[in-house]
Amino acid sequence: MSWRHLLHVVGAVLGAIGVSMFTPVVVSAVYREWSQLPGLLGAAVLTTVVGYLLWRVFDRPGELSTREGFAAVGLAWIAIAIAGALPYLFTGAIASFTDAVFESAAGVTTTGASIIPDPGVLPHGILFWRSLTQWIGGMGIIVLSVAILPLLWMGAVQLARAESPGPTPDRLTPRFRETAKRLWLVYLVLTIIQVILLWFGDMTLFEAINHSFTTMSTGGFSTNAGSLGAYSAYSQWVVIVFMTLAGMSFALHYKVARRDPKAYFTSGSLRIYLGIVAVAAVLMTIATWGGSAADTIRNALFTSLTIVTTTGYATVDFALWIPALGILIVGLMFVGGMAGSTAGGIKSDRLHILYRASHTDVRRLIHPRGVFVTRIGKKPVPDLVVETVQTFFLLYMFAFMSGILLLAVIGSLSGSNIDIVTTVSAVASSLGNVGPGLGSVGPTGNYLGIPALGKWLLASLMIVGRLEILPILILFNREVWRK
Repeated sequence: MSWRHLLHVVGAVLGAIGVSMFTPVVVSAVYREWSQLPGLLGAAVLTTVVGYLLWRVFDRPGELSTREGFAAVGLAWIAIAIAGALPYLFTGAIASFTDAVFESAAGVTTTGASIIPDPGVLPHGILFWRSLTQWIGGMGIIVLSVAILPLLWMGAVQLARAESPGPTPDRLTPRFRETAKRLWLVYLVLTIIQVILLWFGDMTLFEAINHSFTTMSTGGFSTNAGSLGAYSAYSQWVVIVFMTLAGMSFALHYKVARRDPKAYFTSGSLRIYLGIVAVAAVLMTIATWGGSAADTIRNALFTSLTIVTTTGYATVDFALWIPALGILIVGLMFVGGMAGSTAGGIKSDRLHILYRASHTDVRRLIHPRGVFVTRIGKKPVPDLVVETVQTFFLLYMFAFMSGILLLAVIGSLSGSNIDIVTTVSAVASSLGNVGPGLGSVGPTGNYLGIPALGKWLLASLMIVGRLEILPILILFNREVWRK
């Protein structure tokens, strides 16, 4: 493991983030928010300069090893979360360093948890930065860097393995850099289409851009306190469609667009993902039936999608629903979309593998001398993949239980006495990159009342969940750092 190689990669990523910070500078200038310009410009220049110096001073890696790729991603995302806090701090939009890092981490990890009671009071430049961090984090800043920066082409697959959501990165071409470009193209095109459709409705162009950024990234930051509940049924249906697309594999979208129009209909993973959403939506519809049937169905489908895809928008305050639905919502926070999507959570593909593997284990108990293979459809799943998924699930649940215990202890020691519903849902939501939870952190609440140490814990869980545990866990393994 070479620290010089790791800092070189971190510098390249910070440089890319620094350059992206100049866009809210332009937005502030367009809206004549002159008082915001010095802070935004200072944050952009500082981040860009630091990134450039790290990139220039430290060695360029010839070939990243697997462990260096995982470590580089873990360090890069921590650095991004800290750097992303600078625009908030330098403009005074958020005065506390802890709160600024929490908001930044919620952005780049596409969690959408916020300490801001009413985003509508924020300047346009800061609002744009919040949304942009989610859009960049959605497909992954590491994949973006691999796609556009030739300096990182060596070891690209190692970086992608560490950053890309899901069991394995889906390569569309032999060269990963070409695959990354194509996935980003799909991501960009879908974002533009959503902007146009939302702009046709009751959103301004600025609102349409921000909500498209945070829909396709399954992030959930909105420009007002009412989230999507403040907009028309038309806008909500547009977001429903694009949340569905964002929770699907982007490689699958590309295949449908370029090669195989029938791929949607032959994908078993897609059927499972849509099936989970449909079942949850039906249960929510039945349990909340009353008033306008159209509104009830739309709100149930919207809530089911926003939780399963870990987007985190809201059209109703689902924290007020009956306790049984609260349990269902927390359970859905673990599901996530398909592998290769921008969604968080465990991923429906992994849950399918776990189910099939458990079925195989039961058959082995009944027939000890039989030879059984775990299959998805007609395709056998290698034992190594099954073991990896089982290990991930175990680590995920360990992180969840540990997070609950630590947040409860922090709440007690700080005198906050966070209730159990808030504690469990906040940890599940942060680890699954969902955003809103139940209790005081529900759709109409926020995370401002969480103690400072609790915010650091939840921000850490956001990064752990976004990178799917291993890139962060590997940083604490002593064997990794031995020469």
